[in-house]
Amino acid sequence: MSRLAGWDESVFEADGRGYPIFRRGAGPGVIVIHEIPGITPKVQGFAEEVVDAGFTVVMPSLFGTPGSAMSVGAIVSSLVKVCISKEFVTMATGQTSPIATWTRALAKSLHEELGGPGVGALGMCFTGGFALAMMVDGHVAAPVLSQPSVPFAVTKKLAADLNLSPADLAAVKERVEAGCPVLGLRYTSDKAVGTRFETLRRELGDGFLAVELEGKGHSVVTEHRHDESVAKVLAFFQDRLAAPAPR
Repeated sequence: MSRLAGWDESVFEADGRGYPIFRRGAGPGVIVIHEIPGITPKVQGFAEEVVDAGFTVVMPSLFGTPGSAMSVGAIVSSLVKVCISKEFVTMATGQTSPIATWTRALAKSLHEELGGPGVGALGMCFTGGFALAMMVDGHVAAPVLSQPSVPFAVTKKLAADLNLSPADLAAVKERVEAGCPVLGLRYTSDKAVGTRFETLRRELGDGFLAVELEGKGHSVVTEHRHDESVAKVLAFFQDRLAAPAPR
């Protein structure tokens, strides 16, 4: 039985790693990667909006307890786990997190199954930059970065870093130059994002589509939801993945 009502649960294995994934819907594929502390009800709710817009959504569970509510205790527990995990780069520059090998394999599998121009990928907060790393091998055609916050912005250098190796950044730039834009969302006063949007503008030029919101919010599509930005994400997926208009 799935731990999320209405979702099919299984384990996806690649590169010697296995993580639970939750799947629902029909149509082009979109991978929604949760923020800290995990797949909360609001993360699930956003994912269900993507399903309703005409997509097959896959949510990997990389940490935390699926379905648990946002709480201070859950946040602290997840932060401790990710900070000591070898899967994630949290305090270094010029490196791609090792988990990218697994998320790329997931995107490849979904794209090969469903066909079309590619799949969408949206990360948020701690996973906000993951969609960039997933662009490298060409299976992600609609990358969305929602308040990308890793590596942790505790120094100027870390605050500007994209959580990519030089080789992966070069591959991303090639994809963008070939016509694959990147959509980014943030609240302008969100210090967790650091100066990454400036880096993205410099590196990707007009291929970086920035949605910047006034205010002190953080989680654009969940806890501090901004309806117009959610609509822009859905429209981006529709346009890039050639999905039929929802009924």
